[in-house]
Amino acid sequence: MPMSQYYKELREKIGTELIFSPSVAAIIKNEQGQILFMQGADNKMWSLPAGAIELGETPAAAVIREVWEETGLEVVPRHLLGVLGGEKFRWTYPDGNQVEYIIFVFECEVRGGNLQAMDGEAADLRYFDPSAMPPLQFPYPLEFFSMNPATQTYFQAE
Repeated sequence: MPMSQYYKELREKIGTELIFSPSVAAIIKNEQGQILFMQGADNKMWSLPAGAIELGETPAAAVIREVWEETGLEVVPRHLLGVLGGEKFRWTYPDGNQVEYIIFVFECEVRGGNLQAMDGEAADLRYFDPSAMPPLQFPYPLEFFSMNPATQTYFQAE
């Protein structure tokens, strides 16, 4: 999905300056324990299905919406694995817009849908074994891909 109206109006006021962007990301595993990643249509980098939280939207609702828009999958967020942010999660878009993401990372369970790029943001959607993941756009902690969410939550301190 293209930039929301909220971010368009904000950008009209401040230009390309660095802003915080509350966001979500989903870790979705198949029956073999492989993790779903998407390759961006614009930059060809691999990432988790992810996106910005809209005004008035909860992080859990945002992850459901973003996963649907990007992958065609209907998911239920099961566990908040952690919250990430800081300089390592900054990004400058080709148009010069700068963001620093604050990312709520959820483990999600697939409940329906068909895996397919829906909104034009994904060039490819593919499951990878945790031991053979592609290089990722952001430095997600490797613990996220193997942790037991029922007994652990990760909060970035550095």
